[in-house]
Amino acid sequence: MPGNTNQSHVITIDQEVENMKKQMKEPPKLLHKSAGKNSCCIFRVPPSLLEINKEAYQPRIVSIGPYHYGNKHLEMIQEHKWRFLNDMITRNTSKSLSFYMDIIVNMDDKIRECYSESIDHLAKNDLAKMMVLDGFFLIELFRKVGKLVTTNQDDPIFKMGWISPFLMRDLLRIENQIPFFVLQELFKESEPSTRTLQSLILEFFNYMVDRKPEVLEKCENLEGKHLLDFYRKSFIETRNRKSNAPKNNDKSNHPSLKLIRPATKLVNVGVKFKVNYQADSFLDIEFQNGLLLIPQINMDDFHSAFFMNCMAFEQCYSTCSKDITTYVVFMGCLMSTSTDVGLLSQNKIIENYFGTDKEIAKFFKNVGKDVAFDVKTHYLSDLFVELNEYCKNGWHVGWAGFKHTYFESPWASISAFAAFMLLSLAALQTFYTVFPYYHNKK
Repeated sequence: MPGNTNQSHVITIDQEVENMKKQMKEPPKLLHKSAGKNSCCIFRVPPSLLEINKEAYQPRIVSIGPYHYGNKHLEMIQEHKWRFLNDMITRNTSKSLSFYMDIIVNMDDKIRECYSESIDHLAKNDLAKMMVLDGFFLIELFRKVGKLVTTNQDDPIFKMGWISPFLMRDLLRIENQIPFFVLQELFKESEPSTRTLQSLILEFFNYMVDRKPEVLEKCENLEGKHLLDFYRKSFIETRNRKSNAPKNNDKSNHPSLKLIRPATKLVNVGVKFKVNYQADSFLDIEFQNGLLLIPQINMDDFHSAFFMNCMAFEQCYSTCSKDITTYVVFMGCLMSTSTDVGLLSQNKIIENYFGTDKEIAKFFKNVGKDVAFDVKTHYLSDLFVELNEYCKNGWHVGWAGFKHTYFESPWASISAFAAFMLLSLAALQTFYTVFPYYHNKK
């Protein structure tokens, strides 16, 4: 009959209130309540950064940790993890697999606190199994590459050339991490070694970013929250802090503490660019009497992914330094257009393996979008002030403008020279006309 309702589907106010009370007690899962603690260091990438380039944060061939575990397209390397684990257990018969499982189970709470997203769907044993499997895969990988253990010369992981570059990029993605203390504990308990875990990691990535042995030695006892943070810190800790040390106590309110001009505009006001081949870190940027010294950087898929994942980590982890973000913002200021990129390439500062000059300019322009950056507190703040002061003061600005106007091209130089000769001849003619008159009067 019209007007009748099915009373079984009607929820009373009291029932709704009870449901609300239950929901109030349920902790957030996508951004866990512990995500703001210092212990939380492995994050999902913020949506604003995903919009720029989602692929930069997604693993292509291997999952490490819980966020991408079980993805279908990552099964190939997942199968090889078991082989690597078997290699280690077979070689080291003094300790059983259950020994390592017990170690990780006892770390369960500490491990869970490292993830910004709830991983409560994983039971203790499941999480321990994942940490042991992924941890020993990484450790065996570093040992094999470091030649601490024998490697089958036909091992497809090393024999097939396309795998290594993808592996190296995947291991430095922010969502693809396990806590560094898990790696350290498994490494310490598995086999005695004359090498540190840190030295093996640095040697592994040195195939992609070649650095001098004495530079790597400085980082052999460096700590990190995870693999990405450790490798990021290896560049921060080896930069020349004296060259970037604050020269004044406080420049936070200086009128020239603002973003700098693009490279082509800096050249127009007298700034010169020079590559710094002696730098230990790409972060070693200096400004000396109109000369901007910048270390050479290879712009390729590895560096672009590394920069983006470091920036994502620095945006999420509040207590870490923001040095990589500062570097990317600085380079983005310099490379506003493809012409700016071309200028830095001519000076050997940029080695372009990325694509066209336009694509590099677009990359730096996009990656700086929606990034929290405090111009007052970054490590290049003094350099920004000095560079901006140089651009607006002194005779060099006028001289640089004159050179740009009259000596930018051969034809402009010829025209300027011709004008100078005409002025000189006119001056001489005036002199020889006037001089006899004054000379005779005497």
